[in-house]
Amino acid sequence: MKKRISILVMVACAIILAACGSNKEKVELLNDPYMDQQFLMGTYVRMQIFDEGKEDVLKTAFDRVKALADKITVNEKGSEIDKVNEASGIKPVKVSDDVYPLVKKAYQYSDEWNKGFDLSIGKITQLWHIGFDDARKPEQSEIDDALKLINYRDVELDDEKQTVFLKKKGMELDLGAIAKGYITDEVVKVMKNNDVTTAIIDLGGNVYVLGKSPRKSDGEWKVGIQDPNQARNTVVGSVTTSNKSLVTSGIYERNLTVNGETFHHLFSPKTGYPFENEIAGVSIISDKSIDGDGLSTSIFSMGLKEGMAHIDKLNNVEAIFVTKDDKVYISKGLEGNFELNKDSGYDLVKLEGK
Repeated sequence: MKKRISILVMVACAIILAACGSNKEKVELLNDPYMDQQFLMGTYVRMQIFDEGKEDVLKTAFDRVKALADKITVNEKGSEIDKVNEASGIKPVKVSDDVYPLVKKAYQYSDEWNKGFDLSIGKITQLWHIGFDDARKPEQSEIDDALKLINYRDVELDDEKQTVFLKKKGMELDLGAIAKGYITDEVVKVMKNNDVTTAIIDLGGNVYVLGKSPRKSDGEWKVGIQDPNQARNTVVGSVTTSNKSLVTSGIYERNLTVNGETFHHLFSPKTGYPFENEIAGVSIISDKSIDGDGLSTSIFSMGLKEGMAHIDKLNNVEAIFVTKDDKVYISKGLEGNFELNKDSGYDLVKLEGK
């Protein structure tokens, strides 16, 4: 699991997203959208709105991002999650209508995918603190002590009182694995509530393409999938889609090298170390970004074969796997859709037995 600052699905309308679609609604759409970009949550948040006369919605949407980020972060004192962590082993803490649904969803993911996802992993992520100036490899004794405090079953939720209680002193929540997905979905709600029909929302790589693009006849956006071994805006390939979320988990960009060994930021709640398997990155396409976020971590933890098997059982969810040996694998629903970047150096192959 991880504190998600950099995500691997990269969409920039002028560079990676090629807008391609018609719009059936009787709304005047712009070829050159209203756009704003701000540095929030340790990453660049970019939004584009194509509806004529809806420029003011950008401010409303960014205000929503800021308000939610302030409540959820574990990297600044005074957030609601920080207050829950401070009260661990002492008392339940009442949280807002904004935060409680996120904690509950994180608990549900922990219960369903507990081998690879645990909302109480905060003690481990804070020990390593990869992505920050004080990142370090902890001593094994520190990891062993932290693992004793990681168990989602020790998180007690009260739906009626809307409280969260960490039963053991020293436990810490870290919702970074799904927080940006949750916030992305909330921004989509802001857009729809303000009658925006066509927009691109990119929270540092958590991408949602809303509506049909005004630029080509088939109504689909062409979305580039970040190469997990290269710098931002380098794509391994692309898919066409609309009204969907795209989220990636991977080993690039946020890591720590100690004595020649590199550690990425996707941590196992069972070992306290980064997951070790053949995957360099996995991209999830889903209806909701919070599901893409949670699944990207969970599926990554399983490795290629088990992860693909789980994806193929899910409805309305697709995945793209990039492995460390420069191969790309796609789920069944993307056959005929995914287009490999011929200059990427990767090979698109089928998983054995498929």
